Amino acid sequence: IKLNSYHHSRETTTPAKKASAAIDPRSSFSDPDSKTMVRGVSTLVVASWSAVVAFQAPVSPPPSRSLRATVAPSEEATTPFVTTESAAIMAEAKEIMPGGVSSPVRAFKSVGGDPIVFDHVAGAYCYDVDGNQYVDYVGTWGPAICGHANEEVNEALRAALEKGTSFGAPSLNENVLAKMVIDAVPSVEMVRFTNSGTEACMGMLRMVRAYTKRDYVVKFEGCYHGHADGFLVQAGSGVATLGLPDSPGVPRGATAGTLVAQYNDLDSVRELLENHEVAAVVLEPVVGNSGFIPPTQEFLEGLRELTTKHGALLVFDEVMTGFRISYGGAQEYFGVTPDVTTMGKVIGGGLPVGAYGGKKEIMEVVAPAGPMYQAGTLSGNPLAMTAGIKTLEILQRDGQYEELDRLTKKLIAGILEAGKAAGHAVCGGSISGMFGFFFCEGPVNNFQDATKSDTAKFAKWHRAMLERGVYLAPSQYEAGFMSLAHTDADVDKTIAAAKDVFENVL
Repeated sequence: IKLNSYHHSRETTTPAKKASAAIDPRSSFSDPDSKTMVRGVSTLVVASWSAVVAFQAPVSPPPSRSLRATVAPSEEATTPFVTTESAAIMAEAKEIMPGGVSSPVRAFKSVGGDPIVFDHVAGAYCYDVDGNQYVDYVGTWGPAICGHANEEVNEALRAALEKGTSFGAPSLNENVLAKMVIDAVPSVEMVRFTNSGTEACMGMLRMVRAYTKRDYVVKFEGCYHGHADGFLVQAGSGVATLGLPDSPGVPRGATAGTLVAQYNDLDSVRELLENHEVAAVVLEPVVGNSGFIPPTQEFLEGLRELTTKHGALLVFDEVMTGFRISYGGAQEYFGVTPDVTTMGKVIGGGLPVGAYGGKKEIMEVVAPAGPMYQAGTLSGNPLAMTAGIKTLEILQRDGQYEELDRLTKKLIAGILEAGKAAGHAVCGGSISGMFGFFFCEGPVNNFQDATKSDTAKFAKWHRAMLERGVYLAPSQYEAGFMSLAHTDADVDKTIAAAKDVFENVL
């Protein structure tokens, strides 16, 4: 993993809801308007969480042989787009890993062509093994909110590495990050750390059933809550991308307690609650796994009222939205407080992490405080805790979410304007640093609406944007992400590339 860092300076002031870890306002750089790419940080080699860690003297990453993100689309047209090294690596990968990848959506199945193979990342950019540079709007699927290889996070990690990569025992930083999460997220009074969003949702599912002594759980078509058997029912995201409505290998009994409602449709939820003893209603408060689909305020408020009335718990899966659309997540943004929240991505600062939390009386059913068992060898890993603490410190600084919102609105407005001007049916939107768009007239209020999007056109769009130095999620059914490392220049070049593709390719 090459830790090429990106220094982003901002005035540092804390919000009213301060975290337990102290923030030194002197940690920002002297020029608050400057963004300096810092290269040549240590190369870190970690074979596994418990492996030997070796440091290499400062080196500079190989220069990009085709800095596509730094030239105008008209100039790029004359520059060959070469990915021969990526193709060779992927050919080998397909012989030794299923589909050549470690997670399905990375395989580019829905957009065609082979994936590009990353060499390193820095700031708002990713670089492939062929030397091509891209403006990155995937951000490792959400965690890189401060930009890739942020130097402040890297510095904290280097110090933590000297203490060890894994303890398998309690550590102070677990307390620090736990208190930061509790201070920030309205619904959380107690939290349990895990190693992924999937694992967090697995623990949450068992906990809500143990607490309520009920079996049924309501989820929504197109919402994804990890790959646990009980949730792989009309799950959107990679399942929809691969055309698998449900996954083979999931026994019928594993999904017998899973009920499916329509997102943004209170009547479909009301009917299920009236006819079943439901333990919990679980949803992505802003859908990111069917593309970007926001809720109506009435929908979230109605869910809160209905679940309370019927004795069911309300669960927000904020693995994607937590600390991204606001510091307190979607529940702070919309002013609707669930009983339980799952988290991941941003709270690990780019390292494997997950968490679930909620009211103390609910969380105390979890072992060893209570009888509901859940465990993990690497849960609360010191590296993930360290990266999470520093990332949340950065996010607390004044104006961070306002800047994410400004840049993201500019990006999505520019893309939609260019598409419509060229005669294409497009719709979309954004909240803070999360966005998405569809190749259809819209509006898109649920997964069924999302399926009306022209996925063939999206595939063509995706490849053309890739060739122009813009890296987007390789699926129509995924949200995009802005980071604090992105600049107006990055957004302007992306919009210019989009205009070129809309007018000359699609």
